[in-house]
Amino acid sequence: MSKSTSQSKTFWNKEYSDPKHLTMSAEAASDLLTFEKWVTRNAEWFPFPKDGFVVDVGCGNGRNIIPLCGEYGMKGLGIDISGTATEQAKKVLAHAAKDSTDEDGNLIKGKNIDIEFRTQSISEPFGLEDQSVDVVLDMMTSHYLRKADREKYVQELARIMKPYGWLFFKTFIVEGELHIKRLLQEYPDRGEVITDEKGNIIGNLPAEENSYIHPKIGVYEHVFSESEIVDLYTPYFVIHKMLKSYKHIDKNGKAFKRRTVSVYMERKRD
Repeated sequence: MSKSTSQSKTFWNKEYSDPKHLTMSAEAASDLLTFEKWVTRNAEWFPFPKDGFVVDVGCGNGRNIIPLCGEYGMKGLGIDISGTATEQAKKVLAHAAKDSTDEDGNLIKGKNIDIEFRTQSISEPFGLEDQSVDVVLDMMTSHYLRKADREKYVQELARIMKPYGWLFFKTFIVEGELHIKRLLQEYPDRGEVITDEKGNIIGNLPAEENSYIHPKIGVYEHVFSESEIVDLYTPYFVIHKMLKSYKHIDKNGKAFKRRTVSVYMERKRD
């Protein structure tokens, strides 16, 4: 296991137990709702079929996959490196099955939603059949993977996804981003060693371009360029849309938040 993988697992377990660095929401992300609307209007076939299958990589507490599967009657798999996160997701899923009432006292029937939550790294095989998945959500997750693992990960997505299936990919982007450029300059990735379960060194990972060690959480993060996204994904996917977030500049002209890009992709038809 690499040091960054171990540190990432430790960080996210702590963060889901006691959030200090990030805001842990229970609501579906607005970016996902935007993706849903766009792909429903523009896909050749309805993208969220009843009894279809969704995979959410980096599922966290289930905030995105649970309402998505519940709305469309789909099944799913949520994967996260944090066991604390997947345990929270299981509790949210169980709660969704119970009847409740709204603010006006109206009954809201619970839904039995078929989702498995699994604790593992997304660099590992997903254990799903070929061409069995309709939708994949990767929202701020795969940028923790190093180059070789990113390539294997995209190949695994291509294997499990159905032709015409949809991938929602959100990540950090390097173009025009002053805050990220500062992180790359001040905290560059310098490579790392790989150890076995006993701590013995079994290999080395070289330093990678456009990658840094996050100064607060101490883990490896990669920042994509537009051309890199195209080169990595287009052998398997058609890119339909790229939406960049606004630049985050304070009144003094200083960047204070990293810029992201949302990419809507369709699995190519073999």
